[in-house]
Amino acid sequence: MKRLLLLSTLLASTAWAHHGWSEYDDTKPLQLSGTIETAGYQQPHGFVNLKTPGKTWHVVLAPPGRMDNRGLARDMLAAGTTATVYGYPHRTKPEEMRAERITIAGKTTELR
Repeated sequence: MKRLLLLSTLLASTAWAHHGWSEYDDTKPLQLSGTIETAGYQQPHGFVNLKTPGKTWHVVLAPPGRMDNRGLARDMLAAGTTATVYGYPHRTKPEEMRAERITIAGKTTELR
């Protein structure tokens, strides 16, 4: 019984922590190019902070396992790297977007 309770608690907290994609407006696609300032390669999603002219964007990427499987290695997201992202802006956070794809050094990786 204790195991079942623990498993239920873990699953509920994981589901609560993960957000839905409805927070992003897919009617307003963006394509941004800039320089990666910082990056994270962790669960539930990786990210880059992309410095573009006039603004730094927090770009939500795919989970690390998907990025690995599609050829986007952690070291490709190094600070100072030039990247282009295509995705959708967050509905209420003007500095955040969700990326559908990212291009680094001429290689495009589909993230969804």
